[in-house]
Amino acid sequence: MGPGSRFACPGRQRSLARGWCRVPANILQNPWRLLLAINAAVIVGVFVHKIQLPPYVPYIHLLVDYHFGFIKRALIGAAVALFTDKVPVWLVFALGGVTWLVTLGLYARLFQKTFGFTAKTLPLFVFIAGSPFFLKNFMHTLGHFDIYGCAFALVLLLMPSRSLLFVATAALFSIILVLIHHIHLLMYVPTIVTIVVIRHYLAHGLSRGNIAFGLLALAIVSALFFAAQFWGTMPIPEADFVAYLQTRMADPSHTDLLQFAYIWYQPLAKEVSDTWGRLPHNSLGIPVFALLIWLHTPLWRFLAKLIGSLASATYRRLVIAALIGISLAYLVMFAMVFDYSRWISNWAVCMFLILHAVKMLPAARETALIPPDDRKTNIFGLIITLVPRVGIIRPF
Repeated sequence: MGPGSRFACPGRQRSLARGWCRVPANILQNPWRLLLAINAAVIVGVFVHKIQLPPYVPYIHLLVDYHFGFIKRALIGAAVALFTDKVPVWLVFALGGVTWLVTLGLYARLFQKTFGFTAKTLPLFVFIAGSPFFLKNFMHTLGHFDIYGCAFALVLLLMPSRSLLFVATAALFSIILVLIHHIHLLMYVPTIVTIVVIRHYLAHGLSRGNIAFGLLALAIVSALFFAAQFWGTMPIPEADFVAYLQTRMADPSHTDLLQFAYIWYQPLAKEVSDTWGRLPHNSLGIPVFALLIWLHTPLWRFLAKLIGSLASATYRRLVIAALIGISLAYLVMFAMVFDYSRWISNWAVCMFLILHAVKMLPAARETALIPPDDRKTNIFGLIITLVPRVGIIRPF
């Protein structure tokens, strides 16, 4: 065998035996395919665990519709009501699973379009697609609404951006997201705005018409957010609301799945009060979040190099300002709602999406990819591969 082999083989053996002895050395020298396979196995394990848990919040969102007029968090339930009067519990996992698979397919296509699938790009793919912040955590939060923002952003990164149709599509996606849950205005709409600016306005220039169109679209989305936040509460007593939801359940005996009906009545002040009340306890997870973010250091370095390699200093400043703006939006979410693990995970996903958007801008030089043979990088890749997910409120 060659000098790079780490396993000794007898000198006179058949070629099949020599090939067998080379396998462990190849895996150790280039472990990224193995890490990708481990990630796939971890995702299957997370799915098996998830379907055994009661889907409290996701299920009730499939029951709530616009039967009593315009209310917040009702679009998905209204869409389900178009196809069935009775909602089974398994629909949470079926709908969530299909959405997850679509998101996986969209991201794989985006990565192929942006970087391509080669041995050199595999570490980058593992750090993003195998991150516990991304697909694995979307599997753990199966049925929650976060993934829709990511899926729409992926579509915008893949579709042509030459005309105002691109801006109009982004506005439509943002409206849908706000109707699904108004917190998307902070969670994914800033990332969608950044993608529109990078892919359309920076690429095709500014004119009075397209600037006015973009500002009008942003104003409409913002107005819809305030309408959902302050005028989207349920107009009937909670007991009557729960009784109506029971009529939509395939099995009305599962009343435990309706315990979160109060969120359609809870004012913003109460949400903020609850968040700050839980802050001392939930803050204990911040060091864990910081550690997980640090384990992605090779990826953050690559993003920084991508930004630094942009051909225009104006583009660099705009991208940095956008990253700060997206992060500030998540900071506001931290002060308002206490699902900290979800917010951290989606913040990281937004960074992954912006990385792809930045790659589409003109660059002064080529950026070196994450090295596949660096020992420290390999260790970081192994650790994030073995972390199954981040969670919903507290780490893990």
